[in-house]
Amino acid sequence: MTVRSEDGIHIEAGRTYVADASSAVGDVNLVSHAHSDHTFRRTPETVVCSAPTAALVEARTGATLPEFRDGTDEVTLYPSGHVVGSRAALVEPDGADRPDGAARRYLYTGDFSTRDRLYLEGFDPVDADVLVMETTYGKPGYRFPEEAELQAEIRDWLADNPDRPLFLFGYSLGRAQKLQRLARQATNRPLVVHDAIRGVNDAIETATDLSFPAESLAAGEGDGLAGDEIVVLPTHLARSDWVTTLVERHDGLKAGFSGWAVDESFRYRGGYDVTFPLTDHCDFDELVETVEAVDPEVVYTHHGFKEDFSDHLATHLGYDARPLLGDQTRLDDF
Repeated sequence: MTVRSEDGIHIEAGRTYVADASSAVGDVNLVSHAHSDHTFRRTPETVVCSAPTAALVEARTGATLPEFRDGTDEVTLYPSGHVVGSRAALVEPDGADRPDGAARRYLYTGDFSTRDRLYLEGFDPVDADVLVMETTYGKPGYRFPEEAELQAEIRDWLADNPDRPLFLFGYSLGRAQKLQRLARQATNRPLVVHDAIRGVNDAIETATDLSFPAESLAAGEGDGLAGDEIVVLPTHLARSDWVTTLVERHDGLKAGFSGWAVDESFRYRGGYDVTFPLTDHCDFDELVETVEAVDPEVVYTHHGFKEDFSDHLATHLGYDARPLLGDQTRLDDF
């Protein structure tokens, strides 16, 4: 058995399973969710993903998946709690690859969160022999408040600033929809979203029973704002010239939402007035709890603090844990 990180994550177990690649194609091709860094730019004929992910990929990239399946005889998908449609994949190859004559079970998490958040249920780990997991916040310093406490704090801030327009920044798919829900729970003020977010809202509404009603705002627009709106924008626009001009013209407040908000530098990088550690990922403790729940023979880590987290698992918890480095092959031999 071989697990490696190249273009996506490759699992060689009789057949080649390729997850979240931009162009690499295997015998079985997995897309865990519709964030752009996890989706194909050159689409294989068949992809294993959820129906909402297929709809979101098409809406966000313009690419059409010729065919998608929500599982195969060897691959079972489980909601991963990251964004709408996100899935973890349990791979159970047809064939023995263990000394005892049994087949290993491989769990690929994709991006995931074990927290229940608004309209999303958290990931419920399943048993596996090999765990391949993202470790975005895999250092002990990244511990987040309880979800109910955090959401209450955000709603209070929204309600406590009724006289100025509020500009909220989060990823177009994921945090932006949660910010819309929190804004609507906290206030009846008009809700406006960037065109990119409106497109994601539309795709989600088409593929699910969720609804995110909001007016749309195109880049460079804003003269029509009355000044009492809550405006939800993609994170990467936080320091764009037209947004800066818009905020200053209406004497608005800027709020940034990310797990990176536990670092004071996040506030200054985005030029935010306030930040909140609202995230679609696990914190450090939740990552550890996931490993303990799966209880695998070996753990492969990737993304974020992969080396720090694998070292913690090996040194403090006794796991066979290994970071997946780009273009580096890791062989299991046990």
